Amino acid sequence: MALNRCFNVAQLRREAERRLPAPMFHYIDGGADDEWTMRRNTSAFDEYEFLPNYLRDISSIDTATTILGRKVASPLFLAPTGMSRLFHHEAEPAVARAAQKYGLYYTLSTMGTTTIEDIGGLGTGPWMYQIYILKDRSLTTEFVERCKAAKYHALCLTVDTALAGNRERDRIHGMVMPPRFTLKSFASFAAHPRWAINLLLNPDFQLANVAHRMGSLSSISLIDWVNKQFDRTLNWDDVAWLRGQWDGPFVLKGIQSVADAKRAAEAGATAIMISNHGGRQLDGAPAPIDCVAEIRDAVGDRLELIVDGGVRRGNHVVKALALGANAVSIGKAYLYGLAAGGQAGVERVLGLLTAEVERTMALLGCRSVGEIGPSHVRRVGRPAR
Repeated sequence: MALNRCFNVAQLRREAERRLPAPMFHYIDGGADDEWTMRRNTSAFDEYEFLPNYLRDISSIDTATTILGRKVASPLFLAPTGMSRLFHHEAEPAVARAAQKYGLYYTLSTMGTTTIEDIGGLGTGPWMYQIYILKDRSLTTEFVERCKAAKYHALCLTVDTALAGNRERDRIHGMVMPPRFTLKSFASFAAHPRWAINLLLNPDFQLANVAHRMGSLSSISLIDWVNKQFDRTLNWDDVAWLRGQWDGPFVLKGIQSVADAKRAAEAGATAIMISNHGGRQLDGAPAPIDCVAEIRDAVGDRLELIVDGGVRRGNHVVKALALGANAVSIGKAYLYGLAAGGQAGVERVLGLLTAEVERTMALLGCRSVGEIGPSHVRRVGRPAR
């Protein structure tokens, strides 16, 4: 299907499934265990309804807002997603260029297949780097210094990966990293010759920002090396250590409880990403949208809140803002677009979501992001807040 015939993220998801070998598609699409949390991330938005205000002048709608000290065109973030090269040969630069075109933050993952410097060289962004505090602390320190040199605006520490979640789809569909032609995957790769040819033409798949520290992978897989670097002793003292090395906006990704949100504010965080890692870590964790109101009530204006997980529509963005979020981030949604058509596919996703946000605001009676508030949304069947 041509990109201009895809009118929503769900259609782009189907196009991604058509274009990708099964191991790659299910790596994007899957979650942990029974995938209850992954499904809940999106379905929870259906439990909130709008309370529109009419007879307002909506001749001009302004979706711009300020996040982490930078003015952006809309309250959309592009979340960090690992190994984008798996889904399209244009990889992370395609996503970063699309984000820059739409005036949005792009977040490069530590597990990306493009270097910090190559993304920084694409322009002024704004760029954010997603970082882990690894067992090898010198590597974490190196990331920080490289981000400073490449003029990244913000740093984002992921806190919910002390060990990897149980992603059964990856085992069912024979997902291995780096991708290899095996007996189990051959049929699926052969059925998607365009993807396979691009892999063969660009065979040097690597985690670009850590490859120089990995050495030979002859006796250990890439993903096993990554898992061995996760540190189960990580605590709030380590957060303070990292904060002390970075003087720009500092975001903690993976916060879901009021208690941790308060600790994040005390630790000097600028913002938190309310996130369960796309349902890929702890199955049974709450949907981010359900955490927003109580966290906002607890922290007041001390933190910016970014809802990360399950967003498939522009009205999801507006619901999150009404409940108290400053912005919303997308991951799976733009990866579907990347798989469907590279940079053009990502731009299609951003264009659709931006138009939906603007339309929802107009129909709600809000001319600017600042006008969206708790009076515009309530749980289905309950009084407004």
